[in-house]
Amino acid sequence: MAFFPKTVTTPSGPAPLTAPRVAAVLEAREYTYGWSQDETRLGGVWDDHLVEFVFYGEQDEILQVRAHWGRPLGTDQRSRVLDLLNEHASARLWPKAYVDVEDDELVVYAEHAVDYESGVTDAQLDTHLACVITASLRLFEQLDEAFPEAVAAWRAQQDAEDPDDHDHDHQQPTDL
Repeated sequence: MAFFPKTVTTPSGPAPLTAPRVAAVLEAREYTYGWSQDETRLGGVWDDHLVEFVFYGEQDEILQVRAHWGRPLGTDQRSRVLDLLNEHASARLWPKAYVDVEDDELVVYAEHAVDYESGVTDAQLDTHLACVITASLRLFEQLDEAFPEAVAAWRAQQDAEDPDDHDHDHQQPTDL
């Protein structure tokens, strides 16, 4: 007899993780989200930042919530960003945050993954999503404060792409 059953499917207990269950939690919170073209992941834009919900594992039992700080920042700022992320990591358990270089610019990701092989309750899933989105956005606020020039450059870029849309905080996802 195993101490931890692989999946418990009682109505009030943990049930298998599925993308539609994640979508239901987002809908219950009245969050706006969209599906990727292949309908394998979900995502949305919160406070100007893309947040994706990605599934891994043999049965898609691992949920990774990955947020992207989408401000243009030169690679010369890498050391400052790493110092800020290090300071953040030393004061908080999560999200994990890291930098990468894409198209000669720094990009910052914040993410948190949980393996739900044994299932997850709706309340646990709701807490996971709410906490990781909130924690990621809090980190991104710190980055915005530390790099106001990157925020200004991003806003100018957004205005140039869509001069009639000045409400950047309430963008709707179209496709991931």
